[in-house]
Amino acid sequence: MALHKVVSHDNQNQFYTHQEEDEHGDDEQTDEAVHLRTNYLKDEDVEEKQRARGSENVLEGGEKESLLCMLPAFCTRGKETKPKKCPGLGLFYAFVATVFFSIISLLVKTIEGLHAIEISAIRCFFQMLFVMPLLVYHKTGFLGPRDKRIYLVLRGFFGSNAMILLYYAVQQMPLADATVIMFSNPVFTSLLAWVFLKERCTIWDCVFTVFTLTGVILIARPPFLFGEHLSGIEGDYTNHVKGTVAAFGGAIGAAFTFVTLRKMGKSVHYYLSVWYYAVIGLVECIITTSVLGEWNLPFCGRDRWILMLIAVLGIAGQTFLTKALQIEKAGPVSLMRTVDVVLSFFFQFVFFHRVPTWWSLGGALCVVLSTSGVALRKWFISSRKSTERNEEVCVH
Repeated sequence: MALHKVVSHDNQNQFYTHQEEDEHGDDEQTDEAVHLRTNYLKDEDVEEKQRARGSENVLEGGEKESLLCMLPAFCTRGKETKPKKCPGLGLFYAFVATVFFSIISLLVKTIEGLHAIEISAIRCFFQMLFVMPLLVYHKTGFLGPRDKRIYLVLRGFFGSNAMILLYYAVQQMPLADATVIMFSNPVFTSLLAWVFLKERCTIWDCVFTVFTLTGVILIARPPFLFGEHLSGIEGDYTNHVKGTVAAFGGAIGAAFTFVTLRKMGKSVHYYLSVWYYAVIGLVECIITTSVLGEWNLPFCGRDRWILMLIAVLGIAGQTFLTKALQIEKAGPVSLMRTVDVVLSFFFQFVFFHRVPTWWSLGGALCVVLSTSGVALRKWFISSRKSTERNEEVCVH
């Protein structure tokens, strides 16, 4: 291994300038300068060869990459390497959340002697207890960003009212009918997003809306269309109408909630959103029950445990649903939520021994088809946009 003197460009230029000025230098200095110059040129040749080899490797890699970029599915240019995720994990989370929400509706139906508003208040209270340490752990604060507080308040107001109306509908009408009407909220979300967020509204959104309203009418079965003698209704028809109106209002409230969350974006931590939901819901429920005089202590034993279980399942369901939306597209998650309708019919038949009428099944089919259509359409649009972006990245 030969060791050579390293001469910088500045020093080397000075050296050769000095050499040109001093033409009568001694021979030893001249021989040393020639030797250093020769070694320097050799080093430059070696570096140029190494750079040439490196550029060839890059060129070969670029050619391979361009060949792969001809297929968008294999294009890796501009993408970050991410660890592989368990396939279907997001759908599994969505399924677990759906089961939890279905069980909550079943438990609300089994509680007797408590108004839906009081059940909502107890759930909000326990939800506050669970969320408070999470806010402290994540250091998010209890108020949130100043410019997002109005949206947090609206989210809490619409979300808590949707919960109260759903519980009231479950108490006043068959479990499956209330669930189906409440499940129609994705259709109304598209319409409200068109009004308030200026999102595009197509003819398909209008078709899905008509299907949803048809399903609600088939479930409500107003007397001026279906006559005075109706079968498959719990109690009298007045309670059925109250439940229908409450479920429909709950669907609208849920749609407003989703629009508010979309407007708020991802800049606010999820637990802070749940915190506002619980606080505003609790305050609203306490005021309403005090005005109506409906505040009663739950019965000892089973009912109190059921109320605590409702709160725990509510938090768990929201957590699993959020995790599902973080790792899976909204379209497949919405499709998985249709299991809620199937479970409601199953629970109604097994626990309450009520066979659904053909009108209820027809209404459920209309609502499920419309909401599934909305989910599939959004899934298709988002997949197409992601494919187009990948192709643009590959081209550039």
